[in-house]
Amino acid sequence: MSAFARHIGTGLVAVALLLSGLAHADNPPVAIDDTGRAIRGYDAVAYFTDGRPAAGNAAFFHDWKGVTWLFASAANRAAFAAEPERYAPRFGGYCAYAVSRGHVLKANPEVWSITDDRLYVFLSLGAQSRWNENVPRNLARAVNNWPAALIDEGRRNSIPDSGGDR
Repeated sequence: MSAFARHIGTGLVAVALLLSGLAHADNPPVAIDDTGRAIRGYDAVAYFTDGRPAAGNAAFFHDWKGVTWLFASAANRAAFAAEPERYAPRFGGYCAYAVSRGHVLKANPEVWSITDDRLYVFLSLGAQSRWNENVPRNLARAVNNWPAALIDEGRRNSIPDSGGDR
């Protein structure tokens, strides 16, 4: 094996280890509030079943990815436990528009949309509006940036160009 190939291999291993360590970093792959709850304690399943956000109840919780998820009912908890990837907001519950711009911002779970049976949450109505201007382009950019945007400390909690309500 050439020195160049070994160097590339070592670099790939380092990146893989860094990405795997994100779950234990300050900014885990799932956005949490100050109490360690996903999507500020809202019920991820309710967006799909009720067509609106609903506050979760601490009596109906489920731990997934090291994070506590709350639900409005036992049925919603069971649905999530059976298929968490189906119901969890994409991009870890961070603002989808910010991720499309290479940034990571916690989202407001009351500003949301479902596209192609996936939940997306946004920082603000302005961010959601910009996302909706070209969903396919913004989604492709977000997929390209995720989860690498978590690694760059300078992009955490910083407003992307044309983001927010500006």
